[in-house]
Amino acid sequence: MRTYRSHDDYLNKALKNPKEAARYLNAAAEENDQALIIAALAQVAKAHGLSKTAKQASLSRMGLYKTLSKKGNPEFKTFMGVLHASGLQMSFRPIV
Repeated sequence: MRTYRSHDDYLNKALKNPKEAARYLNAAAEENDQALIIAALAQVAKAHGLSKTAKQASLSRMGLYKTLSKKGNPEFKTFMGVLHASGLQMSFRPIV
């Protein structure tokens, strides 16, 4: 019998690649929904390891978890710290 991976396992492995993580976050950003962007960022942080990401972003693991929860509202500094810890940077482009 063939074994299958769960969607979460696949997504966590894929999001470890910065190019895939960038595509994932860009797709979330295109929806123009703050909650979706934060959820996508949380998934990227999870893929990179919450403890490791929190340490690199100068946060506690629990602080990062709360900030990226459904009720969380990360400050810009925290958002950028998580991006940097995940090997990503934010960029802008004109609306075409």
